[in-house]
Amino acid sequence: MSRELLNTLFVQTPRSFLRLDGDTIKVEVGGEKRLQVPLLHITALILFGDVTVSSALMMRCAREDREITFLDFSGRFRCRVVGPASGNVLLRKAQFDAHACVDRTLAIARPIVAGMIKNTRQTLLRAGRETNDPMRAPILYAQAEQLAALLVSLPAAATIDAVRGLEGQAAACYFSVFGEMIVRRKVDFAFALRSRRPPRDRMNALLSFLYALLTTDCAAAVEGVGLDPQFGYLHTIRPGRPALALDLVEEFRSYLADRLALTLVNRKQIDPDHFDERPGGSVMLNEKGRKVVLAAYQERKKEEVAHPLLQSKSPLGLLPHLQARILARHLRGDLPCYLPFISR
Repeated sequence: MSRELLNTLFVQTPRSFLRLDGDTIKVEVGGEKRLQVPLLHITALILFGDVTVSSALMMRCAREDREITFLDFSGRFRCRVVGPASGNVLLRKAQFDAHACVDRTLAIARPIVAGMIKNTRQTLLRAGRETNDPMRAPILYAQAEQLAALLVSLPAAATIDAVRGLEGQAAACYFSVFGEMIVRRKVDFAFALRSRRPPRDRMNALLSFLYALLTTDCAAAVEGVGLDPQFGYLHTIRPGRPALALDLVEEFRSYLADRLALTLVNRKQIDPDHFDERPGGSVMLNEKGRKVVLAAYQERKKEEVAHPLLQSKSPLGLLPHLQARILARHLRGDLPCYLPFISR
């Protein structure tokens, strides 16, 4: 397996135009060239807001299995352009058959939630160990114990609704003390509760943007192994919703996104002027803020960690792809159970 992480091209400058120029992608704004990169160096394009693509470039990307993802300015998914489906039809049939079987659905959903609980608990324990505030550590450790209790209850969850209920309790427990992990600029980045549609404060805006990026990566990972990203096990199926990608996001949410958000705030790498307030009380990252977060996210994905099932380290950016392959092997019958990623 190649360990090389080829680049994703992010374009967020308003009214950018991307076109094909030989074997390169040329990015123009107002008729002026801003960037030109070889197609060979790009595996995916992620475009924010008012960005357009020539039909020639779009068809070339589709033909060469190079997907184009369109997001709005806040990072919310809008659509994805891909080529003809090339996944193994037998694998997708196994995916659908597993969903039709209650026991198999539970057998996949439970470890996903177990991974989510273990990784969020690890984030709290780590924050408790690293804090210099003697009042903060007991608060974080207490919620970590609550998560441990939920983890013990998980094997007895006999229905998918019960599993989802435990996942909801774990998320509520975790976010109830999330603000305790913000140690600097607590006024500027105050966090009371998780608000999503729309984000009501800067920290929620930062989290939502990172979650949108992570969901895009997970959707690409499950599609890359031939699975249907909209046919999940933990998350309910709705038209246009990447349920399986969201299943995979649960394992990585705290490890990849939350820790990065806390790092950006606690190290003062992101500022209040990186956000704009919108009518109705919503808060969004502005262009300057998105640039900072995108650069940090790409650097984070280059970091290497030991995967529990591998003999060597792997870049963080490959973890969703590795987990998608593990799920595919389980669905094919090559693995007796799905094994989630557990952080250390």
